[in-house]
Amino acid sequence: MAELGWIVVFTVEMALIATVLNVPLALALAAGVERLSVRWRTLVDAVASLPLVLPPTAVGFLLLELLSRYGPVGRALDRAGVEILFTPRAVVLATAVMSFPLMYRAFRIALGGADRRYAEVARTLGASPAGAFLRVTLPLAWPGMASGIVLAWCRAIGEFGATILIAGNIPGRTQTLALAIYQAVQTGRERDAVPLIVLAVAVALAAIGASEMLLRRQREHRA
Repeated sequence: MAELGWIVVFTVEMALIATVLNVPLALALAAGVERLSVRWRTLVDAVASLPLVLPPTAVGFLLLELLSRYGPVGRALDRAGVEILFTPRAVVLATAVMSFPLMYRAFRIALGGADRRYAEVARTLGASPAGAFLRVTLPLAWPGMASGIVLAWCRAIGEFGATILIAGNIPGRTQTLALAIYQAVQTGRERDAVPLIVLAVAVALAAIGASEMLLRRQREHRA
């Protein structure tokens, strides 16, 4: 029971850190991409969405190559004495990369759906572009953005493929809920996997419910 509690707390914590780290990047990219031409906007959208369509193991392999001691990023980190692979930091990185597209796409849709007339009125009243964005556009888009944050957090909790490649499945160190389910099944302990699966289903249902509620609220605001 103590081990199960640690796994749940660790998984939630790693997913939360990854989600918090993704928010400013997704917001900056979603807001900035609107200023690009259609061609560059399409390219940015495609690159940002890659982890959503690629096999998670493929993303994990690319991260492993980048972060290994022979990789371009890994060499610099090694010289700086920063260890990423097979540590909790790798769990955060894998979950952040894999959940980022959901958050980014939700932010894009929410910001694009915010009525720009209100921001234009704020500009005529003396607000700066940044002020109009922060005080007008962002509050209008917030329910949709919050929905994306919730879904991204849920996706981070369920991440498996990339995590097992760059973080491993080390009990008490990098083992998440998804990895614990995998290990229980692989070792013939299906009964031990049942409570883990129940927890995963409960979290997923709660996240989906919260997401739908936030989206409904956004539609009501638009109406």
